[in-house]
Order: sequence, then C-alpha cells, then structure tokens
Amino acid sequence: MSGARVRLSPRRDRDGDRRGWLRGAPPPLWARVLPSALLVVVCVAELVSPEPLDIGFLLGAIPPLAVLAHGPVLTAVLGTLAVLVLATPVFDLDDPGNTDLLTVCFVSLLSVLLSFVRSRRDAQLVTERTVAEAAQRAVAPPLPERVGPVRCAGLYRAAQSGTLVGGDFFDVRAGPYGVRAVMGDVQGHGLSAVATVASLLGAFREAVLDQPDPGAVAARLDRRLTVDSADDPHGELFATALLLDFSADARTVRVVACGQSGPLLLRDGGARELDVEPGTPLGLGLAGAVLPEVVTVRLRPGDRLFLASDGVTEARDASGAFYPLAERLPVLAPEDPAALAEHVWSDLLRHCPDVQDDVTMLVLAPEPQVPDR
Repeated sequence: MSGARVRLSPRRDRDGDRRGWLRGAPPPLWARVLPSALLVVVCVAELVSPEPLDIGFLLGAIPPLAVLAHGPVLTAVLGTLAVLVLATPVFDLDDPGNTDLLTVCFVSLLSVLLSFVRSRRDAQLVTERTVAEAAQRAVAPPLPERVGPVRCAGLYRAAQSGTLVGGDFFDVRAGPYGVRAVMGDVQGHGLSAVATVASLLGAFREAVLDQPDPGAVAARLDRRLTVDSADDPHGELFATALLLDFSADARTVRVVACGQSGPLLLRDGGARELDVEPGTPLGLGLAGAVLPEVVTVRLRPGDRLFLASDGVTEARDASGAFYPLAERLPVLAPEDPAALAEHVWSDLLRHCPDVQDDVTMLVLAPEPQVPDR
C-alpha cells in the first residue's frame, strides 16, 4: 500500500489557482480567443450583410484586447489584420476614412508597446514567484511518504493567497530516539510569520537529534521563541504546538501539547481526542523551568492519528456552527490514510466555503512491528 505525498501548493491543486486572472494567474481561454473571434465576427457579418454595416469601430478594440492575453508579436499580427480588414474594400465597412485608419493604426502600435511592457513584467513576476516558492519550500519541504515505521500525509493551505508557508507548520523527522512529529501555529499569518516558522522548524530538527525526551524538545522550541523575541521588548511572540514521539517499534507514542488540544485517534471506526493536558504555549519562557506533561498512548495496528490546526476546528458555516471534525472523521476516513486529509479538506469547504485561516492537517499512520513468535 503506497503512502501519500504532502500537498503544499496554495490551494491550486484542487480548487484552481485562487490568485485569479487579475492577480497573476494565466489568462483564461476566453481572453485568448476573444480578439480573434471578434475579428472573425466582423468579417463574417460584413460578408453576409447585403448592406454596409457601420461596425468598423469594433476593429479598434481588437489590439487592446490582445494585450490582455498575448505577447507583442501576436498583438502586432492581430492589429495588422484589423487595419487590413478596415482598409479592404471587399468588406465594405461603410467607407472608413483616413482618420479611422490612422486611429486603428495608432491604437495597434500603442497596444504592441503595452504588450511588450506587460510581457517583460510578467516574466519578471514569474521569476520572483519561482524564487519565492523555492525559498518557502526550503522552509517547509514536502513530507516523505514514510518516516521509519510511520506513514505520513499532510495538507497545508495558507490563508494568504499565493503563498506556500504561513503561520502553521508541521514536520516529521527520524532521529536516534525515534520518529518525532510536530504541528504548530505561530502568532500571525502569511509571509510575516515565515521567519518564526523557519526558526521553529530549525530548532525542532536539531532537537530531534539531541533531546531524548519530547518534553525537552518542547523546551528547546520555547527557548528559541524566547530568544527571538528578546530583541523586541514590546513583542509577544508565541506559538502553540503538538509534539509526538513514536517508539522505535511504533507501538507507543508520547504526546506533548503546548497550548493546543491533543490529536484525534481513529480506532475501530471511531474518533476520539486523546486526553492530553494542554500546557502553556511556546515562547513564554516556562517550558524550560517546568517541562510540559508527557502522555504515553499504546497503539494498535490500524490506528491513525489526525492533527488539525484551528483553521479546521474553528471554521464556521453561515449559521456560525463550528466544523464538527470529530464527528466527520469516521465518515470520511478511507481505507488508505493517504487520502484522509484531502477528504476532510473537501468536506470543510462544503461546510465553510470561504476559509480565512491557515489550514493544516497531518495524518500519521504508525505500523507497529509484530514481534516474532
């Protein structure tokens, strides 16, 4: 049974490019076809009409329409065709004068110039967006299908359109003390929170290698945030997080909650929240003095752990009702845990079509090793 690959694109893979045409997405088909279609309509209308039609003014709209979706070469071709149609007697466009011809020629030349400028700017924006996406993926790279004995599937939709990283984060790493996972939510949203996310993920990846206890990992993250906010006396930098520490045989998991409720355990066709005491959030400087409570849970074959950010649990429908995650999970859970996050995302959009917060889901399917007999 194959695992899942994490989806990190900003809502494009299932819902289309939410940037929209006017926000940098490729022009729609109708915008590319419209100038040529208008030219054909004018020509056909004049050829089939028994009387001259005063519709030559429509030809002046073809070059500006071409600017919206085409480069300078095709814009020049369409502008030239518009001038030829206007000047060709066979189309009998109600005897256009020299002023009409000069106007369409001027509009065509201006449209070619505008198309050239737009094409250069679009190319620059594509380069900048590619660099930004590469930088964001370096901060939060896609999850592997499996980390040790734990299968992983994640889904992330940033609240800020066009970004891959926002205020939520997750990661799953293997180290000398077992497989560890983290999911958290930092203060703020969008690009303003990326620096904090990068700092926390870096601290987590180091702690996985150094700290034998998940409570000590939480203390390391807390110290990282405390140090980062020390330079700003008025700053209130904090984050909530869940830390999971799987044993080498994946038969137990230790859970630490820092200002966040415990994960949901899917077992025997039901879903229940693990009874984990939510400790203090990260960044308050308390985890180093008093380590957060660590809860150990025994796992069975087929168990799945579902972690979700408040973008899921606090999403409301038109009547103000919260999304019933615990009730919906058993209904949505497929045989393959890889598709669970996608199923919940689709169901969440039906409940709340306009999700305004970062949405993060992490599905962990440990496969306990059966002892040899």
